[in-house]
Amino acid sequence: MRISDVLSGGALLPGRERHQPGHAGVARAIGIDIIAGRYPEGAKLPGEAELMPRFGLSRPVLRESVRTLVAKGLLTTRTRVGTVVRERAAWNMFDPDVLAWHLDAGIDERFLSDLAEIRLAVEPRAAALAAQRRSEAALARMRQAVARMEEPARHHAAPFAEADLALHLLIAEASGNAFMISIGAVIEAALRASFRLSAPSGEAAYGAVVAAHRSIVDAIALRDAEKAAAAMVEVIFNGLRRRGAAPSKG
Repeated sequence: MRISDVLSGGALLPGRERHQPGHAGVARAIGIDIIAGRYPEGAKLPGEAELMPRFGLSRPVLRESVRTLVAKGLLTTRTRVGTVVRERAAWNMFDPDVLAWHLDAGIDERFLSDLAEIRLAVEPRAAALAAQRRSEAALARMRQAVARMEEPARHHAAPFAEADLALHLLIAEASGNAFMISIGAVIEAALRASFRLSAPSGEAAYGAVVAAHRSIVDAIALRDAEKAAAAMVEVIFNGLRRRGAAPSKG
């Protein structure tokens, strides 16, 4: 996830592009089937003779799709056994495609809870570091992202979520920590799920979301790491509360 893509309007919120040609489209279809449980953990994937007619593809393209899923941890190939679905713990949950396929397969409480927990583990600390390390240029970009969230024309799920995502990615970037920057796909998936299930409704609701995000940036501007972290925690919990699923802060 590149911040420049989001700021230029290239984000894929609230839904990713579904029409993918060739092996990418087949990998997506099979990946969603695996995540949805149509091919459960430990199950053997149907053979090439069955899958090629289903997708209308050649053997080389199908094999490339399987290699993609192997690389993402969803499948493994075993001698004299075939291609087998791996246990969920082996899946690369930081992979942008795997995250997107979870949303396309159907959002469940376990996935949402896992997303919330990783965000709470990382994003408040990223905000605190951003408060300590941000440059004036980085702060200006954060202010611009908040301003984009305030624009009345953006009070619809997709454009508002894009501006929201841009701000979170800018904060992660300002943290100066490469690992925190790399969780952009996790943040995108969480925001996609949040806006799909419970987008703000009405001017007052949008205004409250903007104000909560502005609090993060204000704390970063003051270089108040503790307040920035607390404001980020509040933003994450506010999103969970909109769908009635906020976990305990303890």
